[in-house]
Amino acid sequence: MRFEGTAAYVADKDLMVAVNAAIALERPLLVKGEPGTGKTELARQIASALDLDLIEWNVKSTTKAQQGLYEYDAVSRLRDSQLGDTRFNDIKNYIKPGKLWDAFTADRKIVLLIDEIDKADIEFPNDLLQELDRNEFYVYETGETIRAAHRPIVIITSNNEKELPDAFLRRCFFHYIKFPDVDTLTRIVEVHYPGIKQNLVRAALTQFYEIRVVPGLKKKPSTSEALDWIRLLVADDIAPEDLRADPKNALPKLHGALLKNEQDVHLFERLAFMARRQG
Repeated sequence: MRFEGTAAYVADKDLMVAVNAAIALERPLLVKGEPGTGKTELARQIASALDLDLIEWNVKSTTKAQQGLYEYDAVSRLRDSQLGDTRFNDIKNYIKPGKLWDAFTADRKIVLLIDEIDKADIEFPNDLLQELDRNEFYVYETGETIRAAHRPIVIITSNNEKELPDAFLRRCFFHYIKFPDVDTLTRIVEVHYPGIKQNLVRAALTQFYEIRVVPGLKKKPSTSEALDWIRLLVADDIAPEDLRADPKNALPKLHGALLKNEQDVHLFERLAFMARRQG
């Protein structure tokens, strides 16, 4: 069982090595990188390439580790007991399986994505240490142990919003997805927009990388934003020569696809103003 990329996902050699190492070691693969570099999509493409089902657990700031195991609805059970509902007699009626429960009880190997783990409380990763390590957990209300018959391939993504605990990191295989260079991003564009005019791609990516290195930029545009921008350029039939930025009008065409906060828009407006004064 080896991952060698897919036609829909450009994976470099280092990334494929990391995926296959995590599979061989049977350890979670922790993937970090800038937002928009394809961390979440990686899990989907691994599932597609290996013909496996995918279970996605999208972590939020309010998510607790216990929710990934199961949730016990004690309030509903109390209400049903007061109403004389016969469901009350079986406590299993009030236990809602979580994503790890679903992954562990699947009838074949699956891919489990724990997406953006750094959004949750700092204790969240530690609370999953034993469950991910042993691939089992205990249900106190029923006295049963949920054990994985087929160890899932676990992909964990992080945007580096919080430092993850050392004990958790020791149990993972780690890979950092670097921001793609121009050649790699050109291949990514070709995958998403087959047959696109190469002169437009070259002009667009030249300007895109120039924007990313502007000093003082608060949020650098990501890969996904580059793809959205190029899609708009094609839709509006923008000619490559029209993309060459006029220093006196520093805002790029359709800049709303690339600049996502007012500080960065104002930065480019100031650059244009300074260019006009000097010109």
